[in-house]
Amino acid sequence: MGNKNGSPRRGLAIGCGGTLGAAWIVAALAATRDVLDWDPREADVLIGTSAGAEMMTMLGSGIGVDELVAMQRGTTTNPILLAHMRSEPGRFPPLPRPRLGSLRLPLRRTESGQALLTAGSGLLPVGGGDPSWLQHLAERLNPGRSWVPHPATWLVAMDYATGERVAFGSPDAPEATLGEALRASWAVPGWFPPVPIAGRRFIDGGAGSTASVDLLIPEKLDEVVLLAPMASTGKIPATGPGHFVERRMRNRMSAELDAEVAQLRAVGTKVLRVDATAEDLAVMGPNFMDGRRRRDTFERSLRSTRRALEQGAIV
Repeated sequence: MGNKNGSPRRGLAIGCGGTLGAAWIVAALAATRDVLDWDPREADVLIGTSAGAEMMTMLGSGIGVDELVAMQRGTTTNPILLAHMRSEPGRFPPLPRPRLGSLRLPLRRTESGQALLTAGSGLLPVGGGDPSWLQHLAERLNPGRSWVPHPATWLVAMDYATGERVAFGSPDAPEATLGEALRASWAVPGWFPPVPIAGRRFIDGGAGSTASVDLLIPEKLDEVVLLAPMASTGKIPATGPGHFVERRMRNRMSAELDAEVAQLRAVGTKVLRVDATAEDLAVMGPNFMDGRRRRDTFERSLRSTRRALEQGAIV
């Protein structure tokens, strides 16, 4: 394996995480670039879920790490990024629509570690949030184009009827515009409405898997760098009532990600995994959409992810 120049074929996978997860991810991307001496935009495959899809939309469009850091710090001069940061979805979802999201999904049988999370997403009401801020990002970064310039940028969403995860932009995925795929990948159940694509409805890919790294198995990559703010290595106990639901979700997502990483390693792909520590979570709090904690989360992640990368290894 390897590229034509002999370097290893490396993928970048970024998981879901909401507003605070996005801040954590940008810091992790800066640490990845510095510690590995590697520009994440040069990954052979970019696969992102929800907030990760948002980051991949920007990376795949040519936005560099320094620009993403400036965006998080509020110092960007890029009008597209500036407008995007001013359009955060808010701490709490708007009133949902008076109907359940998907009655078929809870009846689906699954062996996944996230079975309850996946099924439960169908029982939530249809979200009433406005995802136009994501549509605007996609369109403004790529005027006149239906997808990003990077040749292998995949945005993961989940079929709301079957639970199937679909990586839009991959060879076998239904055709979708960048805006459709990004909105679908970010369509948090109960917060944003599902997105119709090719006669099907799609929601946040995080309802099926936090990062979907197993979808990279057919690519036969040499290495994968995995950034996953909604997963942690080992179970992290709740430190208060507000953390109980978040920890339950995190533990299920983490177990599913453990299994996916094992599958990827079993076919010979080395993985460097960076996820959220207990100290990160203490700063982030239980609500990952709470933008008031964004700056503190970003600054904390700059330190913690760099330390994890310096101490870690691709195995």
